[in-house]
Amino acid sequence: MESWRSDLNFERQSADQAAQGNDSTARPFFNGKTIPNGVVEAVSANPERGIAKPNRASVRLLVGLGVEGDVHLGATIRHVYRMKKDPEQPNLRQVHLIHGELHDDLRAQGFDVEPGEMGENITTRGIDLLMLPAGTRLHLGASAVVEVTGLRSPCETLDGIQPGLMKAVGFLEVEGKRLPRTGVMGIVLAEGVVERNDTIRVELPPEPHQILMPV
Repeated sequence: MESWRSDLNFERQSADQAAQGNDSTARPFFNGKTIPNGVVEAVSANPERGIAKPNRASVRLLVGLGVEGDVHLGATIRHVYRMKKDPEQPNLRQVHLIHGELHDDLRAQGFDVEPGEMGENITTRGIDLLMLPAGTRLHLGASAVVEVTGLRSPCETLDGIQPGLMKAVGFLEVEGKRLPRTGVMGIVLAEGVVERNDTIRVELPPEPHQILMPV
């Protein structure tokens, strides 16, 4: 388990302790605890295709669409490969968030990775994004709300940033599943402007919780 997890100031039950019922993906992630607020470390957007997204002073989130001015803006899928398979499928990847603690871990391994460089729109700090249950709502800044839909699947383009980066990012073992550490995806439920140092408030969905899977 990554060393940065011990720095987060909230507790969560282990996968084995929290498993319940016949559904191996159902568990009370935070055992009724209130999750302390996180913070926005950076915001990024790119109108052109390419993994890196330049940092911005602020971004506007648009309901049902995503980040204004970003190539992945849209109600239907914008991922090139998935568009070829079914261009009408709903876009569950409107907003990409990565925990800044992942960057810390990669830097400790010798990789020079900055916010936005791995393709995220919002870089967070202080929230264990990967362990949030599906359907969690993130309240960002004054009014924006993003509902977490799943995990981002890593791809070989990460090695285009720096050789070996994809392997270094690796996977998280949860209940016998290998889940990617490349952040989470979400859809926009409420419009708003998000900027660096904005507060992130976590609203958990009703139990039973479901672990995030790639979308």
